[in-house]
Amino acid sequence: MNDALRAALNETGHTTESLAERVGVDPKTTSRWLAEGRIPHPRHRAAAAEVLGRDVADIWPDTSRRRDLTWFRPWQEIEREAISLRWFEANVLPGLLQTEGYARAVLTAAGRHAPGDIERLVAGRLARQGILRRDDPPQFTAVVDEAVLRRPVGGRETMREQLRALVAACAAPHVRLHVVPAAVGAYAGLNGPFVIAASADHRMAGYLDTQLQGQVVSDPADIAAILAAWENVRGEALSHWQSVDLIAEVAESWT
Repeated sequence: MNDALRAALNETGHTTESLAERVGVDPKTTSRWLAEGRIPHPRHRAAAAEVLGRDVADIWPDTSRRRDLTWFRPWQEIEREAISLRWFEANVLPGLLQTEGYARAVLTAAGRHAPGDIERLVAGRLARQGILRRDDPPQFTAVVDEAVLRRPVGGRETMREQLRALVAACAAPHVRLHVVPAAVGAYAGLNGPFVIAASADHRMAGYLDTQLQGQVVSDPADIAAILAAWENVRGEALSHWQSVDLIAEVAESWT
């Protein structure tokens, strides 16, 4: 018996049948999640957790025991509490906007995770995306290099699905995406990806990613340097709707 799932169902008034309807699976499937303790597919874990208003780790804790990602937990807390997130990527799409297929391709290609860990990592990434679907989501602004749209991560079908999902996500009023055109030469983004988070009490933190692990920074000098980089990459990018049009165009090129 999955006691955490049973408790979440009781507290929210859901049944295995109503949860199945919301997640899009057969009621027998959700019954097995409950009675037999089976672990659902990452997409279904993320959807069920969202319906029940829980983190995936609260219901399926074994899927979140990632010794190699303990360093990421401080940033997850900052990300969860942020009222605004500004994100730049030159090589891949921001994790909060990745589809399941794209995320799996990125994590697999990294070569740093055992095959058995990939699905847990994918589930964790999809679960994080729930912050953009909350009633009070952060203002999310991302800048990506055009090369990200044209790199065949996961193959043509994965890219087509990913870019179409990106266009759909950009319809939300709290999501803004900007693309730096390929015609732009050297700019600050070439120095690496970063994220800037701001909290309700006006504190700011930055996140820098590397091949080994990420680094959270909060020193005022570091934040000032990252903000300057943000102004540079944002200044080189297209407007939001120009970017959306470009993404939609590139999406169809992947057919």
